[in-house]
Amino acid sequence: MSTEREPSAGGLGSASGQPRQIGVDQWVAQADERRDLGVGWRRWLARLDAGVGWWQRLALAAVVGVVFGQLTGNVNILTVGFNSLLYALLALGLNIAVGWSGLLDLGYIAFFGFGAYGYAVFSSTALGTGGAGGLHLAAFESIPIVLIAAGALGLVIGLVALRVGGDYLAIVTLFVGQAFVEVVNNVDPGTLGGVNGIFGLDSLHGLSGQITSPRGYYYVALILAVLVAGILHLLDTSRTGRAWRAVRDDPLAAEAMTIPVNKVKVMAFSFSAIVGALAGTLFAAEQTSVFPTNFTSNILILIYACLILGGAGSIAGAIAGGVVVTVMQQMLSSPTDSAYLFYGIVLIALIALVRPWRYLLAVLAGIVAFGFAVHAIVAAISGSAVAGSPGSHGWIGSAVSNYVIVPSRPAGYGNVLFVVLICALIALVRMHGVRRLLVVIPTVYIAACCWESRLIVNPAITTQIMLGAILIVTMAARPYGLLGTRRVEVV
Repeated sequence: MSTEREPSAGGLGSASGQPRQIGVDQWVAQADERRDLGVGWRRWLARLDAGVGWWQRLALAAVVGVVFGQLTGNVNILTVGFNSLLYALLALGLNIAVGWSGLLDLGYIAFFGFGAYGYAVFSSTALGTGGAGGLHLAAFESIPIVLIAAGALGLVIGLVALRVGGDYLAIVTLFVGQAFVEVVNNVDPGTLGGVNGIFGLDSLHGLSGQITSPRGYYYVALILAVLVAGILHLLDTSRTGRAWRAVRDDPLAAEAMTIPVNKVKVMAFSFSAIVGALAGTLFAAEQTSVFPTNFTSNILILIYACLILGGAGSIAGAIAGGVVVTVMQQMLSSPTDSAYLFYGIVLIALIALVRPWRYLLAVLAGIVAFGFAVHAIVAAISGSAVAGSPGSHGWIGSAVSNYVIVPSRPAGYGNVLFVVLICALIALVRMHGVRRLLVVIPTVYIAACCWESRLIVNPAITTQIMLGAILIVTMAARPYGLLGTRRVEVV
């Protein structure tokens, strides 16, 4: 496109003397830039982010991971770090089939289990007799065998599922995932262990010795995550990656452009299976045991949550989703940490919801005043209605003890309050302006009462509820995920 120099002064030219593009409305372009990048510090961060290349970001993330492993000696924290990287690996593998190729694979958990059981068979007494013997192959021998077999399994499943798509593909692959659990439960218990699983697995060992410490496994997971992310980035920017995205967006148009659609789909299944199996071998080696319950649909839901939350189609999003979901699970297992998480999410939601921000302090003051007023009124009417103790511990529990309403028997009360909370949230979403600000105040108070009386004392159920709520909010605010890329689809 040709350009001409703007006049230095006068007329419609810019005093900066920058070249002006013919046929481009400069005012509209600047307005679009402000809309996309924001203003102030957000604009500065966006420009800084745009100036950093993909490989530099990966290197920076690797350095942060190394420093994290060196700074902490806490076994629990290192275990959380390992699990975060494990889920990141699983999300990266699922991203190939779902995010890049648009294949709704609900049998992905079978590849994870196949890798784990494959490592267990080759690195234990499973193939021995009388509880002794076995192959006990080194990691650099057993893992390549398992990955090649997993790729072949993905190839076979891809060929079987070639003629179906959409919901039918989901049904077929879901059957594969459920069939895997049934196979390891009932077929050849002498080798696969049946419901008792396989235990006593060898730790990762190779030419330089065994890895037995949590820090060692954390660094192995970090190295594998960085390597897989780098390889997948090269794959994503190659002809194969472009073919996957073309098939995802429009298979008919891709076929018209001479892209071998069936071959591309099968390749996606195969590559996805290899990454999932790699995560399975790492999981089995770190746990030194595998059981059928490690590969149920609940784990598949968590993997999908990692990918959806981070952003399907994004390598960075898959990694970020794995870290966020794992850390959230860990925090919800502790009453103190879960309270920090809950009230932190409430505060972030208020910051995102209340507009303009000058009303935020007024809304917060209204929430505090409303809660203490309601607590005082209920306490004056019935002392037993506030005789219970909040579920939070520490200073948070002390702060809300005279704020939330917790009866002496909170079970039924908490269930009713949860239904009321759902109705309040639905009403809140449908309102705007001043009415929304007024409804926010009792809604937050109801949420606090429900949390302290019911949710915090049931961490297993609460984890699923919180995860679902976070996904719903994320999809409403950013349908393409935290780090995903916005896509425009013509339907």
